[in-house]
Amino acid sequence: MLQIRKAKPSDKPRKLSDGGGLYLLVNQAGKYWRWKYRFEGKEKVMALGVYPEVTLAEAREAHQAARKLLAAGVDPVAERKQQVVQAKITFQQVARSWWDHWSPARSARHAEYVIRRLESDVFPLLGNRPIDEVQAPELVKMTKAIEERGALDIAKRSLQTCGQIFRYAIAHGHATRNPATEIRPSDILTTRKKQNYARLDAKELPELLRHIEVYQGSSVTRLAMKLMAMTFVRTSELIGARWDEFDLDNARWDIPAERMKMKAPHIVLLSRQAVQLLRNLHTLTGHRALLFPGDRNHDKPMSNNTILKALERMGYKGRMTGHGFRGIASTVLHEHGWPHEHIELQLAHQERDDTSAAYNHALYLKPRAKMMQWWSDYLDRCMAGASITSLREEAA
Repeated sequence: MLQIRKAKPSDKPRKLSDGGGLYLLVNQAGKYWRWKYRFEGKEKVMALGVYPEVTLAEAREAHQAARKLLAAGVDPVAERKQQVVQAKITFQQVARSWWDHWSPARSARHAEYVIRRLESDVFPLLGNRPIDEVQAPELVKMTKAIEERGALDIAKRSLQTCGQIFRYAIAHGHATRNPATEIRPSDILTTRKKQNYARLDAKELPELLRHIEVYQGSSVTRLAMKLMAMTFVRTSELIGARWDEFDLDNARWDIPAERMKMKAPHIVLLSRQAVQLLRNLHTLTGHRALLFPGDRNHDKPMSNNTILKALERMGYKGRMTGHGFRGIASTVLHEHGWPHEHIELQLAHQERDDTSAAYNHALYLKPRAKMMQWWSDYLDRCMAGASITSLREEAA
């Protein structure tokens, strides 16, 4: 101990041995405890602290603990590094904390989808990495791996979700930078031309409506297509419809915000024809919560491909989708002079700031109800055989 205290710094480093590979390195900068050992045939050196902050007794204790690890076949230096990594908060820990914070404001279905994608695609590559050490090339590798299996949209969304997680990490002091902002999806992902939903021209609408009327498949599917034509809601909004959303006496369908694409409540004004259709449908599915329950699991809605497959069976493959009814309705209503703002509100295309979203969904209810009744009447006249030209002349 006296020898250690008396050891003076010098230009030439020297070692004071304590046995078993433990020694005190003395140089101009100070005095450092070191242990030299061999692991798998390679010579290594482990730092055990600085004297006098770490005493001889403490250095010997640390030395013995490290020797026990070595005797058990564990590299003490590698074990220490692993413990340091484990002590740091990981990407997965922050991601789950972010999801707990983010998910309550989203629909349960969407929130579950996001966490499932993280668990399947992101955590296997990034989950155990300290979040403040993740670099942009790691995000690129993760994103490209998803793209390589053909899931281009999921790859893009996963990168965007990672960006949200890093922002949350910065806000809570777990990271100082967001490597996701250093990458744009277009920099690393294959670009593809955006495809619009297939839809018929308005002049083909009468024939389509007659095909739907005599559809030979499920009665519930036929009624779903008819209701979609009358209301032109999105497919997901239609198939997830619940009976408790409807007030048939007041001809109104209130879709809650969590089921809407734009995350704002939406009011669908129902025509006389739509109300009658719903009363008929109630005799088939009114004993269940969902208007359109799945065939196998009645607690879940029918598949979002059900309407698409029905259209295909009627000969409209590649020519028409459920979403196509929205485009046709928009085109016809605009051509017949209905106000643009009324049409856009009925399509749920309103402005997206929170204040206007909460307010606009209930705007123009009376004129929108009149428009929706006109639309159902128009569909009836189409199916009855009136030409599109005569309908335009009648409207004029």
